[in-house]
Amino acid sequence: MTPLVTTAVLLAAVTHASWNAIAHRITDKLVGFTLISGGGALIGLAAVPFVPVPAAGAWPYLIASAVIHLAYYVLLMRSFRLGDFGQAYPIARGTAPLVVTALAAVFAHEVPDGWAAAGIGLSCAGLTGVALWGLRGRRPHWSAIGAALTTGLSIAAYTVVDGLGVRVSGTSLGYIAWLMFLEGLAVPVYAAYRWRGQLVAVLRPVAGLGLLGAALSVAAYGLVLWAQTKADLAPIAALRESSIIVGAAIGAVFFKERFGAPRIAAAGLLVVGIGLMLHAG
Repeated sequence: MTPLVTTAVLLAAVTHASWNAIAHRITDKLVGFTLISGGGALIGLAAVPFVPVPAAGAWPYLIASAVIHLAYYVLLMRSFRLGDFGQAYPIARGTAPLVVTALAAVFAHEVPDGWAAAGIGLSCAGLTGVALWGLRGRRPHWSAIGAALTTGLSIAAYTVVDGLGVRVSGTSLGYIAWLMFLEGLAVPVYAAYRWRGQLVAVLRPVAGLGLLGAALSVAAYGLVLWAQTKADLAPIAALRESSIIVGAAIGAVFFKERFGAPRIAAAGLLVVGIGLMLHAG
């Protein structure tokens, strides 16, 4: 985890929280995700002629990732429909790092050393604190929590699949371009079928906002994929989920959701965890 890799992943965290906030802001979740995933597909398609073609060994990973990302979009839409942004986003993102750590140990043979393990553990404690604070003072909405937890599992799955795939692709730019194109097709195709003859009219009122979300989404994941070619998967997953702190701040400022002292403490734990992961690097 060099300073350059750390900076890239932290920037990815900010852009990721921002596009998720845009997705939450658009009332009709199908409209929002049609614009975000469809816009990502258009960006990927536009980039394809200018980037190298991924190596043959990367294509099974690309196809698997596209399928997992489709499940992720469906689950995330459900999470945002059922729960507050400040609750659904932290639970979904906070579930992933520990699962990624376990999967990376099994499939990538990456077992974190003492400093990295401590950093991942502290970061996850901070992320869990943010998630649990979202439940304070209210009866748990178990359907929303279940959807968010399942979303987190899908995040862990595509993180490991893409971490392995981009390493054998020989080109992080080629991998992200083709991934954005492949994963971004299904939701717009479904929307076009559902709103036959009315697709443009339905999308037009929030098209600018949704396409901004698409650009942020591509940038966020492109930075993460590049970082995964430079460092182990588990520390990157934990560091990327600092987006939860950004998401909580966005929820407080734009959606009038309480931030609170416990979230500040959780952010502090996350910062210490990041420091330990940097020490390990």
